[in-house]
Amino acid sequence: MNLEVAAELKALDSTLDSIEAVLDVDKLRAEVDELSAQAGDPDLWNDQERAQQVTSRLSRAQAQLRQITDIRRRLDDLPVLYELAEETEGAEGQQALEDADTERNRLRKDIEALEVRTLLSGEYDPRDALVTIRSEAGGVDAADFAEMLMRMYLRWAERHEYSVDVYDTSYAEEAGIKSATFAVHAPFAYGTLSVEQGTHRLVRISPFDNQGRRQTSFAGVEVVPVVESTDHVEIDEKDLRVDVYRSSGPGGQGVNTTDSAVRLTHLPTGIVVSCQNERSQLQNKASAMAVLQAKLLERQRQEEQAKMDALKDTGSSWGNQMRSYVLHPYQMVKDLRTDYEVGNPAAVLDGEIDNFLEAGIRWRRQTQQASN
Repeated sequence: MNLEVAAELKALDSTLDSIEAVLDVDKLRAEVDELSAQAGDPDLWNDQERAQQVTSRLSRAQAQLRQITDIRRRLDDLPVLYELAEETEGAEGQQALEDADTERNRLRKDIEALEVRTLLSGEYDPRDALVTIRSEAGGVDAADFAEMLMRMYLRWAERHEYSVDVYDTSYAEEAGIKSATFAVHAPFAYGTLSVEQGTHRLVRISPFDNQGRRQTSFAGVEVVPVVESTDHVEIDEKDLRVDVYRSSGPGGQGVNTTDSAVRLTHLPTGIVVSCQNERSQLQNKASAMAVLQAKLLERQRQEEQAKMDALKDTGSSWGNQMRSYVLHPYQMVKDLRTDYEVGNPAAVLDGEIDNFLEAGIRWRRQTQQASN
């Protein structure tokens, strides 16, 4: 093993030691053991709410512990891979060395991602994320851009093997979508994706302009934490208007022959949510209620945060433009908060957004520390 590789392995080991200390692996392991014991109690499900809370916490703790221990095992195995490569001669030895280098590069990225995870310490950061995308200024191009963003996030989730539930998609008349709401189920999904909230901007030659002119369009992204059974977001039925309608797909094609889609309007706040992915009206109403609760919880959190910000006078605003996607006259995607940029929009729009997410999380932590 050459000196450069040995030095990097030592640095990675030191970084992982720090991460394990911050995450307190021993405490996490004890938490998994305690929650596993609770989950094994046959009387647990006599209290449905507590059972769901225990199993949810156990699932998250197990996933986090599994990730940390897997990375530690891989790092401990890496010097052995290099030793075997050095002891093997010829083409086979060269291939073994290349495999070891590949694993080292993967480990570096995984450890960097895990290091970013330690920055997610907000109350709701460990939760699943509820993402809503809306087309804004720009007409049909904005609707098309909103659909491009939805695909970007779905591809990102797919790359990481995260499950997604699409609750509602409102298709635009000519192309694209007016809005869409979906949940991403993954540990720290909210903490990770919350840095995506804001206005996204697309600059390109419009495929919908007969004269081939450059068009700027906008789409808004909203990210809120998924509500858990312990949150107790109270919604008075008198404060709701419930509308039912027929589910539809692109171009108005009917995907359901009954009025099963549900739209809920929360009269005191004006928040409107809808769901049409389920086959029954009852299921759609339950899903829509979950989305509404999440949005009301986030509204409550933002009101509390606004009071804190008013006291701190941070002057920060999450509603401003946060990223530009330029397809013409040059190729670039740039985050306007962190200044992180890449020259391959196609890859970004295909779900390669991890570096943007990590840069956003680090930027947010620095901003929070500066305001304290």
